[in-house]
Amino acid sequence: MPGSRTGRPPVQRAARRPAAARRPPRENPVRRTYLNARRAWDRPLTAYYLILGGSLLITVLGLVMVYSASQITALQMSLPGSYFFRKQLLAAVIGGVLMFAASRMPVKLHRGLAYPILAGSVFMMALVQVPGIGMSVNGNQNWISLGGSFQIQPSEFGKLALVLWAADLLARKQEKNLLNQWKHMLVPLVPVAFLLLGLIMLGGDMGTAIILTAILFGLLWLAGAPTRLFAGVLSVAALLGVILIKTSPNRMARLSCIGATEPQSGPVDCWQAVHGIYALASGGIFGSGLGASVEKWGQLPEAHTDFIFAVTGEELGLAGTLSVLALFAALGYAGIRVAGRTEDPFVRYAAGGVTTWITAQAVINIGAVLGLLPIAGVPLPLFSYGGSALLPTMFAIGLMIAFARDEPAARAALSLRQPRFGRKRAGGAGQVRGPRRWNTMRRRASAARSSGER
Repeated sequence: MPGSRTGRPPVQRAARRPAAARRPPRENPVRRTYLNARRAWDRPLTAYYLILGGSLLITVLGLVMVYSASQITALQMSLPGSYFFRKQLLAAVIGGVLMFAASRMPVKLHRGLAYPILAGSVFMMALVQVPGIGMSVNGNQNWISLGGSFQIQPSEFGKLALVLWAADLLARKQEKNLLNQWKHMLVPLVPVAFLLLGLIMLGGDMGTAIILTAILFGLLWLAGAPTRLFAGVLSVAALLGVILIKTSPNRMARLSCIGATEPQSGPVDCWQAVHGIYALASGGIFGSGLGASVEKWGQLPEAHTDFIFAVTGEELGLAGTLSVLALFAALGYAGIRVAGRTEDPFVRYAAGGVTTWITAQAVINIGAVLGLLPIAGVPLPLFSYGGSALLPTMFAIGLMIAFARDEPAARAALSLRQPRFGRKRAGGAGQVRGPRRWNTMRRRASAARSSGER
């Protein structure tokens, strides 16, 4: 060939491929992690697992902290060190049964329970004011004695009653297209809510009244209340709140303790608020160790109830408190997701009401411990000591689990799950089940051996 000295044709070299064609482009690990997390977050059963797992973790961690925070208080009262823990454990077991029962109930049964629970709550809250039946604890007449050391606070069940009854009421009105009229949106929802608030305020429990008001506003917002109507109801509630605070020296003193750094701030005693800050500040990153709190030795009042979050910060540190906050944030997100994805109006209102209830109560309790809000005397949901608060809250969690399971995509995902042991579900009419096919093969093998086949 011309141009070749040896007479051989020149070797044809393959054209070089560009570097981009030889190697696949590297995927950003951050983006890959984000996409994987987003896919896992968007799965049908995410809300179900968040509600179930988050509530159980909060309850179990609460039992541990109640045992740690209440030992000194029990010994000071000449009681066994595990006295409050055993009562809380009994309430958690009963609450677990209620949660399981509520999670297995159909939506129609939940709607049917709305009026009986409301009537029972109003009756019990009225009994609190009857002399000889109602009891006063820490200046609030909100308790009924059940005999011995067991007491019940009916106002805690009023939260559950308002959520169920209002959700059923608003759902029926929405089905009849009546929520476009402000009269049907307010009546009888607001009068009944004010009835419950009046019965609560007769006992002087301002904290529970604030939670009930938050539930009312959450339901009105979900129902699509106009801005003017929403602002009008909010103005009336704010005016009543100002009057109730101004007429009570105790409530005014609590307002004065916001941001206090000294136990005695002038004429106002801010001992509880300041020692709660001391407990959080001394915990550091990982805390002083479980059971090693110093403030619970008589310095911090209500260490196992309203201020258990402060003891958690002292013993488990910033890591423990952030974990608790993350669990409540997961519960709040799951509740919003359930309310936003359903097409059933009752489920939307009930899920939104329960989410508002738990989130608002957690914010008020933790805000008071951090010194950002006045001390309202409300427990941390599922975490603080108190069976009266734990039972209706766990029933409400069961309600949320039932709603999360009832989503169409969640139902489909649960129906496709196969048991790990035992028989597998048949995929069709012609599919042979595993155990039956194995037995058939075993019979054939034994017959072959007996006839001399190889």
